[in-house]
Amino acid sequence: MVNVGQYNTLKVVKEVDFGMYLDGGEDEILLPKRFVPAGLKPEDEISVFIYHDNEGRIIATTQKPIAVVGEIAMMEVADVNPSGAFLKWGIMKDVFIPISMQERKMKPGDKRLVRLFIDERTGRVTATEKIDKYLSNYELSIKVGDSVDLVVYQKTDIGYKVIINSRHLGLLHFNEVFRELETGEKVKGFIKHIRPDNKIDVVLGEKGYAKVQTEEEKILALLKENNGYLPYNDKSSPEDIYSFFGISKKSFKMTMGSLYKKRMIEFTQTGTKLVE
Repeated sequence: MVNVGQYNTLKVVKEVDFGMYLDGGEDEILLPKRFVPAGLKPEDEISVFIYHDNEGRIIATTQKPIAVVGEIAMMEVADVNPSGAFLKWGIMKDVFIPISMQERKMKPGDKRLVRLFIDERTGRVTATEKIDKYLSNYELSIKVGDSVDLVVYQKTDIGYKVIINSRHLGLLHFNEVFRELETGEKVKGFIKHIRPDNKIDVVLGEKGYAKVQTEEEKILALLKENNGYLPYNDKSSPEDIYSFFGISKKSFKMTMGSLYKKRMIEFTQTGTKLVE
């Protein structure tokens, strides 16, 4: 039994001139020749994305779609007809979104935030703009400190409302962000705080010292590339730090503090020097 609209790991059954057939349980599924990786042979297993082609046949691909079933993502309108619209999926097939699932009429080139689901009548992957009913903080599947996938949903007076793991809603406060975020943008973050009413605060990046090693390597590399000196220290503005390093001032100070304790850098009045 394969899951349409998802990645599946399947065994190669046989090779033919136009591709390879994979074991789909009751039926064999074609992986077209143009998507067959070099060296793949019968009895090997391969991770593929499963969908229906334009003739309604189940087919496999090694292309990576913009989203899988259950995920929320920004997708561009490729074409429209009287029944609905087709969204670019990142593979050779577009996703259909019926007019009844649209918040407002679509036109080619529009970018819309949608959720993918399996239509019960057709069994095919379908899109909907009516995503609010799929988002709830009533029962949480995350906890403080968890790394999560975020999709920017709406801009508010105090920050960005974000979709967490395509299931929950959270808030990314402006003082935790140092650049403009676009609706539909995908970013990585972690859960900073969960309130008694299940409202969630999130922060970009990874939690605490989990990312220090990566940031340390980045800063050391930048120092070496700039003759052992950078005109940045803990007196630099958050905007300047984010513009150059791509991290918040809080992360910058944490990382610099770790490097200083290891005697790898020293601070000057105008910046930071690499210790030889």
